[in-house]
Amino acid sequence: MRRERPVGEPARISFARSSKGCGLTRVERLNLHPRLKEDLLKRWKQTLGCGGCVKDGAVELQGDHRAFVESQLSASGLKSRRIGG
Repeated sequence: MRRERPVGEPARISFARSSKGCGLTRVERLNLHPRLKEDLLKRWKQTLGCGGCVKDGAVELQGDHRAFVESQLSASGLKSRRIGG
């Protein structure tokens, strides 16, 4: 049985650094249709000049872009919360 998330729950923005590369910014629990996530990712990638993808319902961007993502989500009227450092 799948448990639905409350509508007011904020998206989680996290950053993970791996042994290779400069790290990955991950946006989880974003309450958008999958097609809208793809469109949002495309705009962010063009603005930031970085790579990224949608994996398992989470938006992933290459590099540390937590501040940018947080400001874009708040400008769109979506709640967000940073997880980790």
